Amino acid sequence: MPAAVSIEDKIAAEYGHLSAKLRDAADFVAEHPLDVATRSLRSISASSGLSPATFSRLARALGFDSYEDLRELSRRAVGRGFVPFSEKVQRLQDEAGQARQPPFLVRQTSACIANLEAMTRLIDPARLEAAVDRLHRADNVVVYGALGSTGLVEYMAYMGNYFASNWSIAGRMGASLATAISDLSPRDSLIVLTKPPFARRSILAAEMAAERGAHVVVVTDTHACPALQHAEHGFILPSDSPQFFSSYAASLVLAETIVGMLAARAGPEAKARIEAVETRNHRLEEFWSA
Repeated sequence: MPAAVSIEDKIAAEYGHLSAKLRDAADFVAEHPLDVATRSLRSISASSGLSPATFSRLARALGFDSYEDLRELSRRAVGRGFVPFSEKVQRLQDEAGQARQPPFLVRQTSACIANLEAMTRLIDPARLEAAVDRLHRADNVVVYGALGSTGLVEYMAYMGNYFASNWSIAGRMGASLATAISDLSPRDSLIVLTKPPFARRSILAAEMAAERGAHVVVVTDTHACPALQHAEHGFILPSDSPQFFSSYAASLVLAETIVGMLAARAGPEAKARIEAVETRNHRLEEFWSA
């Protein structure tokens, strides 16, 4: 099957010829690519209210040999294989010498915009609402990211701490990651951000938090992320970039979105805390004033 063919293309080409039942199945596949890519057929059947046989018939109607082939194309929509950074930088350098290349700023910006547009299609609003509701109810929200993800989770925790006192960063500045995980309970949440090449500690943090019964949210960019199997809520975001490093643009927007949704739920306590923080910032002369 040509790489350019997407699951949406296949559905669009055959949609007019499908029965009403198969259209329902096709609509579910198109609207829930993450679920189709990562969950079992039995689970998909339960969520959609359609029988497994219906999805198998849909796969054949779309020209696939089996449902697994349909599922693999859905995986292409939400995941991508890891290419070593060294290979990416070599590709970047080779492309730099080619004529008629758009300015790199244009290429990078275009890739980020495409990632953001794809993210809005890939994320199920109901799944996001459910994750945020669970974070809102958590006694403690712990965030963790290693390697390239470290800075973004620190920014997320910085935003969270502005309106709530129960946010913390695991393993920060030499602090024990094991201690942070050991303190988790079923009333707590752990947010893990990890991308290929996956930091071993990130995968183990998700695994151990799940063993503690904590609510685990995993943000990554491929269905192959081992941490997803331990997550109650997983989000697979596009991270394509002409740069040698994965783009964090979509991850950043999702982090800001989650914090914004939580702040909206926090009520007057959030406003009071932010006012107190700002007052103390001024007393400490944290901000430049002319």
